[in-house]
Amino acid sequence: MTVPERPIIIAVIGGDSPPPSAAAQAEEVGRRLAERGAVVVCGGRRGVMEAVCRGAKSAGGVTIGVMPGDDPRAANDWVDYPVMTGMSYARNVIVVKSGRAVIAVDGSYGTLSEIAHALAEGAPVIGLDTWDLTSGSGTALEITRADSPADAVEKALAAARERNERESQTAPR
Repeated sequence: MTVPERPIIIAVIGGDSPPPSAAAQAEEVGRRLAERGAVVVCGGRRGVMEAVCRGAKSAGGVTIGVMPGDDPRAANDWVDYPVMTGMSYARNVIVVKSGRAVIAVDGSYGTLSEIAHALAEGAPVIGLDTWDLTSGSGTALEITRADSPADAVEKALAAARERNERESQTAPR
């Protein structure tokens, strides 16, 4: 029996009150990810999260919302699978660990924490009009910049595949 290959899951992070331009970018990111067969995981609420889910659903995609509370009704209308954590912002770790790569669109402090968690875990982060970060010594942190939603999706999928390949070579058998 052959085991079917799992779809790539891409985490998309961003604020819950984005400017209209960021919401439009997130919606296009979601649509393009779904068209490429990727599953979207996000924080499941409004703003960038709602826009990316709406975009993914418009292309027949699958969406997962990692929710801060315990009520699945708090998920936006485009979340297929709400995951209740009851963990408030601590759920940010789960969001970024669930994706093989992370796309950050715009964002506020919650997005900043998700970027930090992703980088600490070695997850590739693709930035689309989001935070510019440097270490305490002034070294730029490893956020791959994208200049459009299409570029962000291509870079995220390539980074996710590279990560899968790299980790499969070092995984215990």
